[in-house]
Amino acid sequence: MDDHHSNITIVHSIIATVLLVLFPLFFLPFTQEFFVTNKLYFLGFAALLLMGVSLVHLFVTKKIKLSHKPLDNAMILFLVATGLSILVVSPNKIVALLNPNFGLIAIFSLTVVYFYISRLKLFGFDTPHTHEKNAHGILYALGIPGIILSVIGIAYFFQPFKNIKLPYNLQFLQNPGFSPMGSQLDLILVLGFIFMFAVTILIQHMNESEGKDSSSMMAPAIMTLVSFVTLLITAYALFKPDTTNPSGTPAFTLPPFRLSWYAAVEILKNPLSAIFGVGVNNFGAIFTSVKDIMYNQSPLWQIQSFVLSRSAVLHIMTETGLFGLVAFALILIGMIKLAFSKHHHEDNVNRVLLVYIIIVLLIFPPSLNVFFLFYVLAAKLAWEYVPVDGERKLSLNLEHLAPVKVAFAILGLIILGAGGYFLGRSYLAENYFKRSLDAIPQNNGQALYNNQRQAIMLNPYIDRFRTSFAQTNLLIANNIASKKQEEITQTDRETIAQAIQAAIAESKAAVQLHPTKASNWENLAAIYKNVLNIAQGADVWTVSSYQRAILLDPQNPAYRLSLGGVYYSLGNYDDASRMFEQAVSLKTDWSNAHYNLAWASYQRGDYKRAASEMQAVLSLLNPARDQADIDRAQKDLEEFKAKIPKETSEEKPKEESQKLSLPTPPVATFSPKLQLPKDASPEAK
Repeated sequence: MDDHHSNITIVHSIIATVLLVLFPLFFLPFTQEFFVTNKLYFLGFAALLLMGVSLVHLFVTKKIKLSHKPLDNAMILFLVATGLSILVVSPNKIVALLNPNFGLIAIFSLTVVYFYISRLKLFGFDTPHTHEKNAHGILYALGIPGIILSVIGIAYFFQPFKNIKLPYNLQFLQNPGFSPMGSQLDLILVLGFIFMFAVTILIQHMNESEGKDSSSMMAPAIMTLVSFVTLLITAYALFKPDTTNPSGTPAFTLPPFRLSWYAAVEILKNPLSAIFGVGVNNFGAIFTSVKDIMYNQSPLWQIQSFVLSRSAVLHIMTETGLFGLVAFALILIGMIKLAFSKHHHEDNVNRVLLVYIIIVLLIFPPSLNVFFLFYVLAAKLAWEYVPVDGERKLSLNLEHLAPVKVAFAILGLIILGAGGYFLGRSYLAENYFKRSLDAIPQNNGQALYNNQRQAIMLNPYIDRFRTSFAQTNLLIANNIASKKQEEITQTDRETIAQAIQAAIAESKAAVQLHPTKASNWENLAAIYKNVLNIAQGADVWTVSSYQRAILLDPQNPAYRLSLGGVYYSLGNYDDASRMFEQAVSLKTDWSNAHYNLAWASYQRGDYKRAASEMQAVLSLLNPARDQADIDRAQKDLEEFKAKIPKETSEEKPKEESQKLSLPTPPVATFSPKLQLPKDASPEAK
């Protein structure tokens, strides 16, 4: 039996070692997002594999052996808090499970990995030193991908594939910011972790190796050098001003800390949300509710919502409530106690890394890569802990308890089978969706449609799939409806009606999957808006959907501008003016809102107001880049002023320009309009 136990331990160690080495480097071009999505599934399958090996061990030895570590209870409590938040309040529970940065699959898999790594010696990373330094093998295992990431980062600073024509499926390699980490910010944070480890080890070895063999300093010296150089290069690329952006802001964006704090405090106003938060994967909904006019005056105003908080700690509090925050705080407190215990009085590595990771969690958004480092560090601290009175262990012999053994085996098979089936099915859905996107540049409409349909059949709970499929069906309807009226047959009308109904049904499904997401209502409104000239009742449904989006995102001027555009295209200039006025009040420096208000006022016969708003447009445009719009607005202003002394017949809005644009109804139109069923309305279930 001992041989079996030893063999199983070796297998566990190999799996854990491979995971540590490959996780930072792992990505596949088989999903819409190559990096974090694939890391999530890699982590999930690795956790299932570790559990599967343990199940085999149970069959062979008929024994269960468990040891207790100081952080175990807090880890389980945080996992339970995350699960309860999803179960009680998350609007879309499947997406909350699959959220790669902070979802139940991620937290569950990381918890499993913690339990195994905290009890194993990594395969091939043993050292001949003391127990404390032997544990550094966990971090040396991370050093291998750290060096590889650094080399890739340095190489990509020179853009090696810039002038090379690559196949379509490899063109992502030409991205100057490419890294297997996916995000350059994540690359900086992970390399910062490795750099802090390497430089601390290097200093310790230098102090210990005076007059002795210094060969032990080679590995940390290499890690220190390459990670530091890559940190400088990546930080420069990340924080340098974006010359293509008129505001001169950096190329990357982070949610404002002020609004992230407001979102966290907002949950305390309701007992349920105070305990369980707003639900995992629902930060975007509360962000839109706390967004204010100050946000509209910032360069970020066109980002309707952020799905992650500025701080991982605030994100945990916002989405999982005080229950989740307390559970996470217990993990941190336990880690601090372990790092600063007498057991580690001569080793500063744990303390330096713990301080670093806490700072990162406090000031940067949640990330699967950062959480991975956090759980690995927790496992290292727990691995090193040796209580004075010995480790508490639970040993259960099931050799003479056949029913219990069978029950454990069946339960384990169910968990592993269900987990593997769910992960495999959802990953396959992501793969089909990626194939549909690949069909767009190939102009293959059939592949686009079929692959999106297959993705939805495999995982019907992803609202992202639904909204994309809605747009595909709308494209089919508009392509047919754009024919000449005399060329449209009865079969075409039936196809158009079916495509429109499918587009509406998919958009409504997205709304039902995540009803607190304003952008889903905006998508539904856009579908209705695109069939205004085709389907009866689409005007009322469009207005209703935009109103729901506005309720969920009350400070968003773009929704009001869009709703005003619908009123304008329907000839309802009074309501259009009201919406445009609200858009202007929410963002006073938005030239297009003033421009639309000017024309709506003109159509109402309020020429003085029209001239005043057009004058505001001219004051907001930049002569260096908006000269064409300035010329157009100046010409319109002259016409408006000419109307003030005497009223003449109304004139139509002029041709759209790139920045200043008036709302126009959809081009496709035919008579008689299609009569859609009642369940096409946004209120119908």
